[in-house]
Amino acid sequence: MDTTKKRAEITAEGLVQGVGFRYFVLKRASELGLTGYTENLFNGNVLTVAEGEKYLIEELFIMIKTGPSYAHVSKASISWSEFKNEFENFGIKY
Repeated sequence: MDTTKKRAEITAEGLVQGVGFRYFVLKRASELGLTGYTENLFNGNVLTVAEGEKYLIEELFIMIKTGPSYAHVSKASISWSEFKNEFENFGIKY
């Protein structure tokens, strides 16, 4: 198991706004002990920035690719960067 702390930016595309997607991400990321935030983008996508153990972020990415029941994720992408220890908890940006 990889116990390396990383930072990831995850973008979800599709029917991901107005369906409880950010609350879904908030709940899952908090359960995994990750820090960061999730927010709606003007183009209709949802951006999630997460920091923590790489394997936990990978678990979150799998959950984001599925999303909550009313969502339809047509595409999800992840980009990795160095852990910055920037956040105290996980939240939603408005």
